[in-house]
Amino acid sequence: MFIVDTQIHVWKEETPDRPWVPGARERIRLNGHREEAFSFEEAIGLMDEAGVDRALILPPSWEGDRIDYSLEACEAYPDRFGIMARIPQNKPAEGAAMMRDFAQNPHVKGTRLTFHRPIDRNWMIDGTNDWYWPLAEELGLPTMVHAPVWKAELGAIAAKHPQLKIIIDHMGIMARCVDDAIGYWAQETADLHKHPNIYVKVSAIPGYSTQPFPNLNIAKYVHAMVDQMGKERCFWGTDITRLMGHGLTWKDTIDQFTEHFGFTEEQLEWIMGRGISEVLGWPIPVEAPAQAPAQAPADAPVEAAAAEAAR
Repeated sequence: MFIVDTQIHVWKEETPDRPWVPGARERIRLNGHREEAFSFEEAIGLMDEAGVDRALILPPSWEGDRIDYSLEACEAYPDRFGIMARIPQNKPAEGAAMMRDFAQNPHVKGTRLTFHRPIDRNWMIDGTNDWYWPLAEELGLPTMVHAPVWKAELGAIAAKHPQLKIIIDHMGIMARCVDDAIGYWAQETADLHKHPNIYVKVSAIPGYSTQPFPNLNIAKYVHAMVDQMGKERCFWGTDITRLMGHGLTWKDTIDQFTEHFGFTEEQLEWIMGRGISEVLGWPIPVEAPAQAPAQAPADAPVEAAAAEAAR
């Protein structure tokens, strides 16, 4: 099974030459991310331990709209990392120029928009972001969206731009909702299943439960999402730096789906990696078929046959 994590952040420490946006550190704490830098080298080591084949890097909001470190990660490991890039959503000319560049960059698999912070929450409805949707559709840029309160609006956008692939973050759950309180938000997202160009990340799931891992109390909401959206349109992810504070590893988050949530092998194939790979047009590598060993003559010594087979 090919495993793709649809959401991780990597970043460097804040320095005078690399300042974070105002209030960033407080927001990191509020959202439960670890504060120390998370390098792509550390990420690769942990991915290898857990058996994660690829990860999509979402450049973190606390670094602003820069993606230089994410590009560095992709240049170092082009088969392991891809980027869902940030853009300045409130600067159409600058954003459009960046998008046209992104569309030509093999490391950039799409973009990610956010509508959940005080600064950007109303950009979905006040016209600020209207320029984006037709251009993304034109350029064929899949778009991840974190907009918990704007489900109906996302549905209208999907209907107006049927060739635009929209991927909703974290099942559309409002931050800091947990346990059965996530049901309302998840159902709002599942109700968008009638739009074939809407997809959903079933991501960061342990963070939405106060119960001990493997958080079986919220498995029903994940299953309901998969049942309504379809296995081909639901994508596993971790937001791993939010889960480290819970004492969880990448392997734990894989086991949650593969060992504890009761999905079939066919469902897991799509949820854990095939679905997002197909949506982004990032093919899963095809393993070369193993070559059959050469046959030794019947009267050849055993040692010779063994040597021939090992070639």
